[in-house]
Amino acid sequence: MRWFDSVGLVRCLSVRASFAVISVAAFALVGSGLLIGELMRLNPCPLCIFQRVLYLAVAVVAMLAMLVPRVRKAWGGLIGLISAGGLATALYQSWLQLYPESATQCGFGEPNLIEQLVDWLGMQWPFMFMATGFCTSKEYILGLTMANWSIFCFSGFLLLGVWVGWRRQA
Repeated sequence: MRWFDSVGLVRCLSVRASFAVISVAAFALVGSGLLIGELMRLNPCPLCIFQRVLYLAVAVVAMLAMLVPRVRKAWGGLIGLISAGGLATALYQSWLQLYPESATQCGFGEPNLIEQLVDWLGMQWPFMFMATGFCTSKEYILGLTMANWSIFCFSGFLLLGVWVGWRRQA
């Protein structure tokens, strides 16, 4: 924390600006995911789409936090909670990709709550939410799968949400 203070990053970012950075970053990740998916002709699975929904939730909550920063602890906690859910989903998908033989393929059998939500969203807005891939398939981007990258991104949002919510005011 001391190093950030010496650089001036902590002091130069207000609470509103911090939430704005989180919101823009989350929206940018959704856009990047769509672009990478189109360029590499990737078929997103239900867990990929659910993570996309959680990125959008982080972005919207951060945008609301930017508009009403007085309850920043609640906003930061909510961003942290959503990000923890995304982190758990990305970790589970990474596990499915590492051990596909011991995992039951998502999309087979009775759909769970996440798959039902993704199916409904896919019917509402197919370009954004249609799940057509398998959760165990691995397409590498700079040596990591999209689920692996999501682990880092959701971890960052979790830490940023908690940090913005509970940091000392300048």
